[in-house]
Amino acid sequence: MDVLVLVGRILFASLFLLSAVNHLTRTAMMAAYTQSRGLPAAVPATIGSGVLILAGGLSVALGIWADLGALLLAAFVFSTALLMHAFWKEDEVQARQMEMIHFLKDLALGGAGLMLLAFFSYAGDDLGLTITGPLFDID
Repeated sequence: MDVLVLVGRILFASLFLLSAVNHLTRTAMMAAYTQSRGLPAAVPATIGSGVLILAGGLSVALGIWADLGALLLAAFVFSTALLMHAFWKEDEVQARQMEMIHFLKDLALGGAGLMLLAFFSYAGDDLGLTITGPLFDID
């Protein structure tokens, strides 16, 4: 089971790690999109969110307080769903549909992050192939 969980952690985290690279290396492009969605301070928000998902992704992938990493990733995708993919604000049908798809994808990823938080916290030090045990003790 440990290897299966490791592979799952790496696959889950890879989405966020690749996105973090884009946030931190293509900041101007990403910030332009952020600004187009009406968020203030687009460049600091892009850099900050990049650092957040880099930390969360590395935490989950490497198994260093993976429960905290899963919580960080869930917080990111839930806030992204609300702030960046507000489909209810779109007037054009195709744009509304695309934003709804992204919104629902983010909700699903956030739900997976919450499940991982619970899983890592519950499994505790019994889960192998991690560098540390969980930060939180959820029973």
